[in-house]
Amino acid sequence: MTQETPSPLLHLSQDHLGHGAEVVLRDLDIRLLPGERIALLGASGAGKSTLLEALRAALQQRDVAAAWCPQRQGLVPQLSVYHNIFMGRLDQHSRLTNLLNLLRPKPAHWQTVAALCEPLGIAGLMERSVEALSGGQRQRVAIARALYQGHDLFLGDEPVASVDPHQASQLIQLIHARHATSVVALHQRELALTHFTRVIGLGKQADDQGRVLLDVATDRLTPGDLDFLYPAAATRESSDVS
Repeated sequence: MTQETPSPLLHLSQDHLGHGAEVVLRDLDIRLLPGERIALLGASGAGKSTLLEALRAALQQRDVAAAWCPQRQGLVPQLSVYHNIFMGRLDQHSRLTNLLNLLRPKPAHWQTVAALCEPLGIAGLMERSVEALSGGQRQRVAIARALYQGHDLFLGDEPVASVDPHQASQLIQLIHARHATSVVALHQRELALTHFTRVIGLGKQADDQGRVLLDVATDRLTPGDLDFLYPAAATRESSDVS
């Protein structure tokens, strides 16, 4: 018997996406299936953030909840690590509960957040203000807030950009362990091939600007197959060799 392909969570088909009169992405035709782990690759400015925002908006229109980890993190520097993570569920509680939690966290909420922080290595920082943290620590707080939302689908815009490759690998594994489906923008090609099932590559050069140049299962790719997505880096490497 042939295995039926599951119905897509989303089919994004649009001529173009952008900001006002500026067109960022063109000729989109992307299907997101349950259980997929998709890495978005492309040079800076290729449109990865715009595509993630479009996916998020389209999912919201279909009432599909997604954990969201934006590139700029959206943390409140003056608040503690605990309170920044708790913000991931503000919409699940009343205003009174949220206000009381700001003044004195409920033990049950504190314990839940602490258990989440433990594998992220930030359990000992829960009372510290975010403005006192390093870039890598803030990145972990942003990931923790997204995980705390408790959704099956994860959308992340370069969520591991501020940590070293080993830590990035661990964080991606944690994200995947807690979410059935994920779409993550990355710059690390090795992570894309080792931790994801599919790669969508966006172009930035001339006529390729904002177009999907690659949409392939990772088991059919090598790191060299992805070089054309980063032409400036490839040029620099050739110059260094010569």
